[in-house]
Amino acid sequence: MRPNEIIITYGSEAGAMTEALLNAIDIESMIGAKDALIVLKPNLVVAVKPDGGATTHPEIAVAIIEHLKGRGYHNIKIVESAWVGDSTERGFKVNGYYEISSRYGVPLVDVKKDAYVTKKAAGITMEVSKTILECDFLINLPVLKGHCQTAMTCALKNMKGCISDRSKRQFHTQGLHRPIAALNAVRSADLVIVDSICGDLDFEEGGNPVETNRLFAAQDSVLCDAFGASLIGFTKEDVPYIQMTEDLGVGSADLSTLILTQLNEPSEQPLAKPTGRATYLSRHTEERSACSACYGNLIHALKRLDEVGRLKGLSHTISIGQDFKGVEDPQRVGVGICTKGLGKSLAGCPPKAIDMIEFIKELG
Repeated sequence: MRPNEIIITYGSEAGAMTEALLNAIDIESMIGAKDALIVLKPNLVVAVKPDGGATTHPEIAVAIIEHLKGRGYHNIKIVESAWVGDSTERGFKVNGYYEISSRYGVPLVDVKKDAYVTKKAAGITMEVSKTILECDFLINLPVLKGHCQTAMTCALKNMKGCISDRSKRQFHTQGLHRPIAALNAVRSADLVIVDSICGDLDFEEGGNPVETNRLFAAQDSVLCDAFGASLIGFTKEDVPYIQMTEDLGVGSADLSTLILTQLNEPSEQPLAKPTGRATYLSRHTEERSACSACYGNLIHALKRLDEVGRLKGLSHTISIGQDFKGVEDPQRVGVGICTKGLGKSLAGCPPKAIDMIEFIKELG
């Protein structure tokens, strides 16, 4: 896997998708020594199951553990911390991590109870998990989702689960963006596998999930977040910590250098099933057998446009889906390669939400 590469796969079976990514990555060449301490860092911000769009699907961790153990790696830990006021142990229990720990002999580390090392970067002082700092290879397993304070959360912000609750409180008083960048300058992931199966539309704690049925992997956390932002309708300027982290030399946010490798086509997957806010937004669409990734991106795009009042004057219904293949209608507009026969159409399979936003804006 190259430093500027992102590998993406589509589907609904998180375990099989993870295994496909790991085979494409050649993770053994990245880790090296068989006695390396490998840490998996999921997102268990609150004690809820992943179908609400807040937490990492545990099948991803299981697939990684089985893959690594099958190749002789046995020094593996799962490390996480819930947000301030919630219990990491409850999150472990709700999502079956105690059973995973017992079955595979993988210790669970609650950062709230870990020892800390005080670190400083970019003028920010923080208490970082000793386990995280001492590991040889860190695999970050964030959920790509919206966030009410930072617009989105993915790889860079998921590292906030590696610090003490006291430092988390301080991060909030300091505005989150600069501290998140500083934390990643202290320690960022060696590999990121992003759970973008059904991330929440708006909130870190879930409740408005949108199925996009995809996982993607990256070595560069900054590039990962710049790409993730584009998928759900943001530029890197909308998420200041992305540029701040790049400025600290952690990685590159330049998507023009991105090498995107798709292992399969999203059209093979079933339609997303949006709920709540997403259902409200879907009134602007005409969906006919759309795949999850394409339709999910459209919902994210409509959400961003609604936030700035651009949906009120939208006179077009956006067509989307495989049943528009071969349809020629100059009066319709659509997104995705399947709608190329319509009067106006945005190419891509699937097009990113950020590109959908610009396309819909131009419709007037």
